[in-house]
Amino acid sequence: MNFISRLYTAQKKSRSLLCIGLDTDRKKLPVHLQSKKNGILEFNRRIIEATSEFVCAYKINFAFYESLGKAGWEIIEKTKALVPSRALTIADAKRGDIGNSSSYYADAILNAMGFDAVTVAPYMGKDSVAPFMQWKEKGVFLLALTSNEGAMDFQMKKNGRRKLFEEVVLTSQQWNIRHNLGFVVGATRAKDIHRVRTLAPDIPFLVPGIGSQGGSLKDVVQYGCTNDGFGVLINASRSILYASSGKNFAEAARAEAEKLTNEINSLRKTIFNLRG
Repeated sequence: MNFISRLYTAQKKSRSLLCIGLDTDRKKLPVHLQSKKNGILEFNRRIIEATSEFVCAYKINFAFYESLGKAGWEIIEKTKALVPSRALTIADAKRGDIGNSSSYYADAILNAMGFDAVTVAPYMGKDSVAPFMQWKEKGVFLLALTSNEGAMDFQMKKNGRRKLFEEVVLTSQQWNIRHNLGFVVGATRAKDIHRVRTLAPDIPFLVPGIGSQGGSLKDVVQYGCTNDGFGVLINASRSILYASSGKNFAEAARAEAEKLTNEINSLRKTIFNLRG
């Protein structure tokens, strides 16, 4: 089964488009966990156990763990092992290199560590992305359109009639021979989400920027989803992870995940006339 089929299967079984980003910051842990040796792992475990009913994927942001050195790599592997098999795991590693470097990055994350998908920067072109796309069951989310201020520096620049992000979207689809390509599309600009969906009608989106970053949930569902009401992974991190700073953090995270999933599904039913 190719990755796009795996993603749709996971979303249909869970009845959810929600992806929780495990951007776990030691400084933001509940006080009672900050001094514990395994505080981050314990936090992640309880978040996953509390929320797995309402999600189809978890995204582990490598930067938050790599900064911890050897211990951080161990937390990544142990956290991934906590994710139920029904949910997909995404390595938010934003790799992007060429030659053997790219091949070894791909092998490390998708084979040795066993993640289901990875985020990749496409700036260096096809040969930097191809090693990640060699396994049909593993997904590759290319950074297509991001929400940060610096996106204006390159992504929105015109190359003839098209902007650079449009060139990335169009060109990279030619590499999608194994049906395992996706795009990272920031949630903060509705018209640009719609533009990417127009250029890529069937490609799944990983969409950060909801909640703390100000993205509109309605816009993401309306303009990001494919015609069947699927096609997007809506990522939420801080709004769920830090819904409470007390000992009830897991319960608060569960409530927030359930609320967000219900909101997403309500919008999908309204916009796409879905049943159930």
